[in-house]
This record gives sequence, C-alpha cells and structure tokens, in this order.
Amino acid sequence: MLLSALLKGVGEISPSQDVEIENVTDKLSEVKKKTLFVCIDGDSFDGNDFIPYAVLKGALAVVSEKRTKAKISIKVESARKALAVIAANFYGNPASRLKIIGITGTNGKTTTSFLIRHILEYSGKKCGLTGTVEKFTGAKTLSSTLTTPEPLELQRTFCEMAENGCEYCVSEISSQALSQNRAEGVQFCASAITNITPEHLNYHLNMENYISAKLRLFENSEFAVLNVDDKNIFENKDKIACRQVTVSIKDRIADYYAQNIVSTSGGVEFELLKDKFYKAFIPLPGIYNVYNALCAVAVCSELGIDTRICVDALKKFNGVEGRCEKVPINRDFTVIIDYAHTPDGLQNIISSTRGFTENRIISVFGCGGDRDKSKRAVMGKIAGELSDAVIVTDDNPRTENPVRIICDILKGLSDTKCHYAVVSDRKDAIGLALKIAEKGDTVLILGKGHEKYQITANGKIPFDEKKIIQEFIKQDEKIWSSH
Repeated sequence: MLLSALLKGVGEISPSQDVEIENVTDKLSEVKKKTLFVCIDGDSFDGNDFIPYAVLKGALAVVSEKRTKAKISIKVESARKALAVIAANFYGNPASRLKIIGITGTNGKTTTSFLIRHILEYSGKKCGLTGTVEKFTGAKTLSSTLTTPEPLELQRTFCEMAENGCEYCVSEISSQALSQNRAEGVQFCASAITNITPEHLNYHLNMENYISAKLRLFENSEFAVLNVDDKNIFENKDKIACRQVTVSIKDRIADYYAQNIVSTSGGVEFELLKDKFYKAFIPLPGIYNVYNALCAVAVCSELGIDTRICVDALKKFNGVEGRCEKVPINRDFTVIIDYAHTPDGLQNIISSTRGFTENRIISVFGCGGDRDKSKRAVMGKIAGELSDAVIVTDDNPRTENPVRIICDILKGLSDTKCHYAVVSDRKDAIGLALKIAEKGDTVLILGKGHEKYQITANGKIPFDEKKIIQEFIKQDEKIWSSH
C-alpha cells in the first residue's frame, strides 16, 4: 500500500516520498523491510529513541509527535490517534463493513457484551466479539490479552469478522483504550455504559478523568444506552450528545424498566416494561445481572430486534466463563468463581449470593499488585461485612510485595467482626476454603474469574482455579467425610 493511502486522515507527504509500505507497527521487534514505524511515547519508553534501529531494520518512514531525522518523517499531534487511523487504512477500513456496538463500564462489560452477541445470533444475525475473555471473529474463538485490543490488532480483527460474514461486532471498550484512542475513527451504531465506580485510578489519577474517559465512547455513537440508576452516569448524562436510551429498576419512566425481581441460585425472574410488560428470566443470579440484561435488550431492541425475541433469548443464555460461574463438585455446598476485582463487583457478587445461600458465605480474594491501592482496604471492609468468613490471598501481585497488598486489605477487614485468615499462596487458600466448607455454604473464589494464570514478579505462571478445585475434590475425599 502506498504511504499516501496509509496517511489518509493523518497527514500529507510529497510525491517523491510516496513509497510502498508492506508493514505498520509501533513495536521495534516487529519492524522489517518496507515498514511504517509509529513512535509511541509510553509510560516507561519513548518510541522515538528506537528510530535509528528501526531504520536499520528496514523502516522506510516514521510517524512521530516530534521532528525526527528519518528520511521520511510525518509529524502528528497525537501518535496514538494517528496509529488508530493508519491501522484502519492498512486493513481497508473494515469497521465500515460492520455494525459495531461498544460497551463500557466498570463492571458488567463482559456479561453485557456476551448477552448482546447471544441475542443477535438468536435472532439470526452473525456477530463478532472482542473483549476481556475472548475474541470471536466469525470463524474461530481466540483468547484475549487486553479488554480492548491495540489499534492494529483491533482493525485486523474487524477485518477478519467482515471477511467471515459478520454483520455485527460487539466490543468491550475500556477506559484506558478510550484514553489511548485505540478505537479512534470507529463509528458505533450503538453504545452502552453499565456503571461507573472507582477503578484504574492508578492510571486515570482521579474519578473526573476516569468518567471523562468513559464518556468519550459516545462521541462517535448513534445512540447511548445508560443505566440511570448509577449516580455517576446520571450526573453526567447531560455531557452525552447522542440520543439517549435509559434503563432502570428504580425509575418507571425509563425506556426499559424492570420490576418484580426475584433472584435465586438458578437465575433472576423479572418483568420488563418497554411498550408493554414482558416476563423475563436470565439464568444468572444477582440483581446486577438484571442491569446487564436490560442494557443488552435495550441495545438490541433499539437496533430493530423485536423485544419479545430479545426477552426469549435471555432465558437461553449459557453464561460467561468466570462470571458467577458455579463449579460442579457434587458436594452439599456450592463453589462459585467470579472475576469481581473492584469494590462494587465484590459487593454485588457477595450480596447476590446471600440471597440463595442456606448457611455461610466463605470468600477467598486478594487485590492485584501495581494497581490502585486505595480500593484494597475498601474491598477488605466489604468482604468482612458481607461474608461469614474471609480468606485473604494473592491475586496477580505482579512486581509488588504480596505482603504489602495483604496488609492494605487487612486495614479494612480487621475492623469488621468477620472471621478471617491470611493464606498468601492462592492454591492453599482455595484448599482451606474447601476444607472448612459445610453443608449449605457457598464458597466464593473471587478476583480472577476466567484467567488461567497468576502474574508474579517472576512472570506469568499457569493457574486454573477450576482445575485446582477439582484436584482438591479428587485428591482428598477425606475432606468431605464429615459432611
């Protein structure tokens, strides 16, 4: 592809500079002959420092926010925005061949995204997916490394979806992705925001920045589905210029309203009011999943799918790996794995579990390292106030001292009356929870959900919680002999 075509919407070059480009990247390791190298200024590196080596490896042109000594150098105001537009040009602007639905929010993005895809496919539409758990390109399912892929991967994925006959794509869009312009230039046929509670403040620094990042999703959306029961969304809805569609379980005048909610271990029944009442059921427990279902139905219904079909699809939803997922153990207590890693997420899952737990709730959780420290004591207090027993353990400590993380959690937990223990080794913590579980108890293994690894100072190591639970069941039947 000619450089001039790649730079459409980014910048201009002289005819003598219009060389043939075969590769685009912002990573030095991916530079090869006939490459356009985009210099990103990151937190711990500056791509401009690598220009001489990139040219040596075969880069023909450089895009940068600075003036460089490269033979062909294109100066831009934002390299990240430029990369997103260039990536779209490189793959033939595949988003224009798809109807793309963007989902953001602190919690519930993944479940809502899966629900939307499920409803669309139930109605006969082919739909791709990008998100925290997986990517579906219309032909195959791939594991994800980021909630929202970086621009080149995102556009490549859109391209595969379009080539595989997808009509729709539902994409989780994180606040960091919005801040980094990963989806710059993508037009969303619909967008939704599930909720906004404190998260990623180590990155955004404060809630104002975090909320502003979330709201950027709606700058290129045809309409926005808003959970107006969420205080932060309600107070900022006037900042959203596109058409607004509201969902609520408190405000009857919302466009999509749920009432008479009954939650059990098998799911939630409720009545959905749009133009008339619909009896609905979603096989996921917890009132927070009613919000997820409302957002999904609102998106699909506003896109033209009959509301009755949307509601019928809900009852046949198979759930999402690691989201309130019940692990089969054939015992007289219940084990649930969930991705809850924020104060709001922790409160939602434990509170919902209380509604169907006959005896005690035993919560196993930790907090990630090198992330927002302010939420640790808050999560400790929530777990202590809502659980009958808590086992504090590691959860992706990364490069941070795991002991320090646990101490931060205990600042909140120790003020509660809850029985608790500290078991730093997560496998041992799970084993202890299973050992002390009694008839009618619910054991909640929280924080990692679908993840099958631990990130420590030594790197990423395999860690599949479902397999670990099953191993404990098989290895020591004596554990259950007293039940």
